[in-house]
Amino acid sequence: MDRKKYIKGFLLGVLCTALMGGGVLGYLWEQDQKGVLNASTVKKAKVIEGIIDEYYLEDIDEEELEDYLYKGLVAGLGDPYSGYYTSEEYAKLNESTDGEYLGVGVVLQQDARTGIVTITRCYEGAPGAKAGLLPGDVIYKVNGEAVMDKELTEVVKIIKGSEDKTAHLEIAREGESDYLSLDIPLEHVEVPMVEHEMLEDHIGYIQIYEFAEVTTAQYESAFQDLQSQGMERLIVDLRDNPGGLLLSVCDILEQILPKGLIVYTEDKNGNKKEYTCDGENELQIPLAVLVNENSASASEIFSGAVQDYGIGKLVGTTTYGKGIVQMPIPLTDGSAVKLTIAKYYTPNGRNIHGTGIEPDVEAELDDSLRQQVTIEKSEDNQLQKAIEVVRGM
Repeated sequence: MDRKKYIKGFLLGVLCTALMGGGVLGYLWEQDQKGVLNASTVKKAKVIEGIIDEYYLEDIDEEELEDYLYKGLVAGLGDPYSGYYTSEEYAKLNESTDGEYLGVGVVLQQDARTGIVTITRCYEGAPGAKAGLLPGDVIYKVNGEAVMDKELTEVVKIIKGSEDKTAHLEIAREGESDYLSLDIPLEHVEVPMVEHEMLEDHIGYIQIYEFAEVTTAQYESAFQDLQSQGMERLIVDLRDNPGGLLLSVCDILEQILPKGLIVYTEDKNGNKKEYTCDGENELQIPLAVLVNENSASASEIFSGAVQDYGIGKLVGTTTYGKGIVQMPIPLTDGSAVKLTIAKYYTPNGRNIHGTGIEPDVEAELDDSLRQQVTIEKSEDNQLQKAIEVVRGM
């Protein structure tokens, strides 16, 4: 029996009293027609629980079983963007939206076939880079414990749980005949969500990886640096940017858009909330925005506003098409429920959920580049098209 499927089908919310109090459960019992739970549901759940206790062969992890009760309740909505998070999962979710965490400052990737964990990116100035870690390094041991057979999440947990806040890593590196040993201090790392450089002809280039709390300040710093170098045109790269915080993208758009509406949301009751720009920092130079099929959510708010105001050109491929907003709702035990609470609309009233935003200039990435981990800017045909477009504006 697949326990996760079993959890999804029953016992949904039986233990809600642990989080919300007996009054809620009693109320749901009374709502025989309208409630999620009723007396027959609870009775059936108890019967199945008894069957498991009597017949299930393996040991039962009660904590995990309980977690999946709550996960199943939210999963019953059929919404891939809503979910239940344990306290540990919610803490990690907050780390990703904050853009800061305690660690060594590297991005890890695990090969699904071999289990090998490889470093794919080292954040500049972070402890991992300072200690000498390089992209391509394979992690063999952490604190003397072999990790080749462990899940990626477990490897990260071992690193973050290092005693004395120092991770001892043994790594394999191409060209080295033996493992390398490095002691790396755990520090508070600010994830670089923005990278920038000046291209030829005074064309500024800013890539935004995600809209987290730290993104606005990083964008401002990048923009000011490019301005000091004499930037005359700007390309903002949102390719593969999955989105992030609504307030973060609005803060950045306030430095680009004219006075007016940035975006508005509408909930299930028709209540609208508008996010506006005062226009005091409107961008005065030509702008191109790079997008692709993985540019989603907040990236589409950015792209939609630029396109609606006609202040820049979108270059690339049609975006993902996520025109809805989620909100995390913390619970008293540290866990949380994240729910879809509203649709969002571009300044011209477009909801792009399920359709995405079509670029002004279509440019597919060359097939030969799709499997490359890093692409040189001179080879990046989408970027080269954006350069061509912004030069002609």
